[in-house]
Amino acid sequence: MDVATKYRVTVRGPEDGPVLLLAHGFGCDQHMWRLVEPILSRTCRVVLFDFPGAGGAQAFGWSEERYSRLDGYAEDVAAICRELDLRDVVVVGHSVSAMIGVLAAELEPDRVAGLVLVTPSPRYIDDGDYRGGFSRADIDELLESLDSNYLGWSAAMAPVIMGNPDRPELGRELTNSFCRMDPRIAQVFARATFLSDSRADLPGVAVPALILQCAQDAIAPPEVGAYVHEHIAGSRLVTLDATGHCPQLSAPDQTAAAILSFVGAQR
Repeated sequence: MDVATKYRVTVRGPEDGPVLLLAHGFGCDQHMWRLVEPILSRTCRVVLFDFPGAGGAQAFGWSEERYSRLDGYAEDVAAICRELDLRDVVVVGHSVSAMIGVLAAELEPDRVAGLVLVTPSPRYIDDGDYRGGFSRADIDELLESLDSNYLGWSAAMAPVIMGNPDRPELGRELTNSFCRMDPRIAQVFARATFLSDSRADLPGVAVPALILQCAQDAIAPPEVGAYVHEHIAGSRLVTLDATGHCPQLSAPDQTAAAILSFVGAQR
């Protein structure tokens, strides 16, 4: 199966614009970018895709061994860059895909020219002076609930992740996105996400990086964004006037404007 089919790759925008590869987070798919993509693709070449088993992508080539670590997802991003011969690409990674983007930049230093880390977290579990936002017991309980009743977990967690109680339709959309994912694949991806520790990878980032965090985020609190900023030399930190973990849905204009400013493109 060719890469474009395997990952349901979609390319939009002018061929001569800055190249943006948008990587979705856990439980999501490329549809989650639908509000920012039309803004970005006016002046940028936008590449969208789904990880195996997410959205409409088949699980072809999926294995628990490969995808139990974030490296497997980073290899997917690198494969897309190679097969589409993307050059000077800026990887825009949401949530866990922020760290996947960091790893992909290590794999393809001649292709990845920049990173936009949207609500990133290098580690979700508190560790000494590091505050990730969750205790190990919190994460163990979250994963146990996901394993025992994935649909129930999705309905309960999606509104918390979205963080916009005044806009319940966003929580419902995220719930539906979770439910489109194969539960077995979701279980493996969840463990790779919530048990990962990518802190040691941050000082190795050698490309310009923009960190986008929300003013209020129950999944990646502001302290996490500050930590990422502190440990990536020369990075830029922007705090969006937004609530929740998915600013591409809750604050698409702000999110798109920050990305376009970073790559030097016009709206």
